Amino acid sequence: MRKTLWMKSLITLAVLLMSLPGRIASASSGTPTNVNISRRSGNESEEAIAVNPTNPKNIVMISNIQEGTAGLFKSVSFDGGKTWTGQIIANFDNLGDGCCDPSLSFDEFGNLFFTYLYNVEIQVPVALSTDGGLTFRVVANIARPANTNPNAAGGERGLFRFVDQPTITAAKGEVWMVFNAGGPMYAVGAPVAGLGRVGDFSVRESIPGTNNCTYGDVSIGPNGQVMQVCSLTESGQGGGKVFVNVDPDGLGPAGFGDRIFVTETHVGGYDFIPAQPDRSIDAETGLAWDRTKGPHSGRVYLVYTFEVKNESNNTDIFVRYSDDNGLTWSPGVRVNDDRTTNSQFLPKIALDPTSGNLAVVWYDARADAGTGGAGDTNGIANDDAQFWGAFSTDGGSTFTPNLQISAGTSNSHASHNGTDYGDYSGLSFYGGVAHPAWSDNSNSTGNNPDGSLFKLDIYTASVSVPR
Repeated sequence: MRKTLWMKSLITLAVLLMSLPGRIASASSGTPTNVNISRRSGNESEEAIAVNPTNPKNIVMISNIQEGTAGLFKSVSFDGGKTWTGQIIANFDNLGDGCCDPSLSFDEFGNLFFTYLYNVEIQVPVALSTDGGLTFRVVANIARPANTNPNAAGGERGLFRFVDQPTITAAKGEVWMVFNAGGPMYAVGAPVAGLGRVGDFSVRESIPGTNNCTYGDVSIGPNGQVMQVCSLTESGQGGGKVFVNVDPDGLGPAGFGDRIFVTETHVGGYDFIPAQPDRSIDAETGLAWDRTKGPHSGRVYLVYTFEVKNESNNTDIFVRYSDDNGLTWSPGVRVNDDRTTNSQFLPKIALDPTSGNLAVVWYDARADAGTGGAGDTNGIANDDAQFWGAFSTDGGSTFTPNLQISAGTSNSHASHNGTDYGDYSGLSFYGGVAHPAWSDNSNSTGNNPDGSLFKLDIYTASVSVPR
């Protein structure tokens, strides 16, 4: 059919808009409905979120609070994330004196595992809920390993100095948690036989070759094998190398093998960018293992932040995959599709166990040119952020056009949080719907008690795979 002149003009205009910096074709018809989960005074950040596979309407989110007193913020939904009921937990209740770094994972039985840090960082608790996150009880306290350095004083120097940033995952009849022990990464595992039937965390090991490697993640493969990832080094602004270790038989006798190099990142353990001026960022590596029976079953995916040129603040989000248990990796695929040199940071990856599709989300400063408009709050370039995401339906080879998930634009420095947006964001993906969780002070929903561009609340949205 012959196009009229005005139709050709509209098409030309659309192509022009897509070519402008920061203007991206959406993966769906528009920004999804945002929901403020926390709606409380003060800052919340570093959110973990999980969907119950035995009841996908049941979603649980836990985050840090800033106030400096004991506690974390927990909120539970039983209607797919439309409404939430929240409370402060780990404030000298049965979960102890909690401070920070929550991590959540549902397993196939409906067990919800929760790990975090106590204010006294000498052991890591593991808590369990069998009622969809309504209540938890501590089932293990994993002590910091004994210091093996004979010259250490008071346990403050040497290989095992502290505990930090625990991450937990559960599947295939096992649960695993890794944390930074102030030197090597440390891993613990336990068998799971059903709802509430969790065995002892008797498998404990220091992961080989991970001294000064930190800010990691852990994932379980289709045969019960386990992979951990971490970034070297734990400090500084430059450098940055990603390594993985694999335990081929999970709870079996083999143990983790030596480290395998994956990629350079140019992102140090404390890499300061305008949008994270107080806390800084790291490469924030993450894993997702395909345990479906789909075409990419057995493939493990790794997300990370890459700085194009060291100290350029031009950071991008990349994904690689491995089909041989981490021995070799594909070339990196750039997930963010902007044409700016602004920052993308704190990515999270999740795999839908019903389809094998991937979701990746991150904070994104692409729209902040410092010239006003919806992406700029203060006339300064690259220091404001929105929350964006993308999907892959072809095994990580390509990603959809990026979707702006947050309805508003936030500025973390304005929150006076000290940790800005925190060290990580949250994401769970099930049944074709991704549920991200992020820190937001845009007040786009109008129900932040502290108003706009001040304290951070936790937001979420239900984001469907584009058709």
